[in-house]
Amino acid sequence: MNEPDDIKLMERCSKGDRQAFETLLVRYEKPVFNAAYRMLNSPDDARDVTQTVFLKVFEHLDQYDPKYRFFSWIYRITLNESINWLKKSNRLDALDGDTADTGGGPEQEASNAQLSEGMQAALMTISPEYRAVIVLKHLLGCSYQEISEVLEIPENKVKSRLYSARQLLQENLTERGLHR
Repeated sequence: MNEPDDIKLMERCSKGDRQAFETLLVRYEKPVFNAAYRMLNSPDDARDVTQTVFLKVFEHLDQYDPKYRFFSWIYRITLNESINWLKKSNRLDALDGDTADTGGGPEQEASNAQLSEGMQAALMTISPEYRAVIVLKHLLGCSYQEISEVLEIPENKVKSRLYSARQLLQENLTERGLHR
C-alpha cells in the first residue's frame, strides 16, 4: 500500500473527489474486512463493520492527519468499530469450520481444519485488546511500530500485550489438545 499515494488520495477526497475515495475503498476494502472478520468471527458482521468504517472515513475526512499513515488511521477505526460491535452484540462465539486452510490429502485437510477451527475458537476467547494485537501481528503482518500507531500505545506495551496474548492462546490451545 502506497503511503504517499494514500495521502494524495485523501487530499483529493477532502476536495470532493469521489474517484479518489473509490480508489481508497478498492485498495483497503479487503484488508479492512479481514481485520474485522478476525475480530468479529462473522462475515456478515465484518461486512457491516467494513461499511461503517468507510462511512466514518468519508464523514471524517477532515480529521485525517497526513503526518500519520492512512493505513494506521483506517485500521484503528476498524478495530474500534469491531470492538464496539462486540460490546453491542456481546458476541464471542467460535468460528465455524468454513475458514480451514485447504491443501494436501483428506487427512491433512482434516488436521488443518481442526487446527484452524481450534485457533479461531481460542482467539475468540481472549479479550478484544489482546485479540487486536494478535490479528495485527500474525494475521495482517504488521510490525510492532505499525501496531503501536494503530492502537496508539507505545511499542513496549505492544510487545507486552502480544506476549500476554500468546500465552493466553497457548493455554487455550493446550486445553483443547492442539498444543503440547
